[in-house]
Amino acid sequence: MNQARIEVSDLIVRYGDVTAVDNIAFAIAPGELVTLLGPSGCGKTTTLRSVAGLETPTGGTIRLNGSAVYSARERRNVPAEKRGVSMVFQSYAIWPHMTVFDNVAYGLRVRKLPQAEVRQNVERVLDLVQMQAFADRPASKLSGGQQQRVAVARAIAFSPSVLLFDEPLSNLDAKLRAEMRVELRELQRRLDITSLYVTHDQEEALAISDRVIVMNGGRIEQIGTPEDIYNRPQSRFVADFVGSANLIAGKVRGQGANGTLIFEAEGGMELEVAPSDAPRERTVVALRSSYVHLVRMPDSHNAVPGRIHRRMFHGDFIQYVVDWPAGQLIVRRPPTELFEEGSEVTVSFLPAHCVLL
Repeated sequence: MNQARIEVSDLIVRYGDVTAVDNIAFAIAPGELVTLLGPSGCGKTTTLRSVAGLETPTGGTIRLNGSAVYSARERRNVPAEKRGVSMVFQSYAIWPHMTVFDNVAYGLRVRKLPQAEVRQNVERVLDLVQMQAFADRPASKLSGGQQQRVAVARAIAFSPSVLLFDEPLSNLDAKLRAEMRVELRELQRRLDITSLYVTHDQEEALAISDRVIVMNGGRIEQIGTPEDIYNRPQSRFVADFVGSANLIAGKVRGQGANGTLIFEAEGGMELEVAPSDAPRERTVVALRSSYVHLVRMPDSHNAVPGRIHRRMFHGDFIQYVVDWPAGQLIVRRPPTELFEEGSEVTVSFLPAHCVLL
């Protein structure tokens, strides 16, 4: 990794007897977008606010562009306004009594830039977020999506080296949220700006991130690309929280073909699962519901009889609850693959998609 723009080492944040962030560490390279993902209360927002200078940690070090902005050992805590970062909030935090132009210009004027430079920068960023036509409109007359664009424009107006996002899309409706994900990602790549993004929405995290940091109970469960997090979860929590996964209890019985393992599920059913360095005493495998087929696959070593217990239409996919020898299995298939409730099927999946936790 190149010289990290954001480097967090041994970070601890306590509130009285409660440890909100428990000795975490990560680094973000220049131009990278990394997401802190986890449920409410996992410590992700506290971590973000610590990087911004809005929270005072209890221990550890935070470096921005190679310089320590917080160090417990050196008793250093650089004020938020001197850290060179910009933040986009969940609440947008734009001023309703100001025009769009004045909202975006505010931070530049506080920095006492010449008026010509202020106008040039404001016009540049409003064009980037497709809001130039609204420059003279009062912020109170904007939709939620337009307000969010103004908040982003204000955040990038003074060309910060680091951009922080605190659940910026959570107040938008589902369709607009999906559209804004694409826009934010395109903008971040075009600006090549290092970004730390917080969300509890796993779909959002997978869609926009270069890497994802999954947090739980103040600790980091796993760091990896979206594909790694989804396909190779390292813990039961990650498998269950990110995407839809079946957690199948049992035990490893021995070696299969091509390095696979033989896993005996509860009830005696044997499955071939992916090769793993995990200890053999592990007793759970994860199987993503979208990787299960309801017909026999030609290359599958895992083909088990089942019966459709329940069918639920979700628009882009159909979710089936399937009775099979190890209990019940959640299966997600395209809406073109229709099976009636009560019908017999063959549950089929590749060993590579069955991951020992």
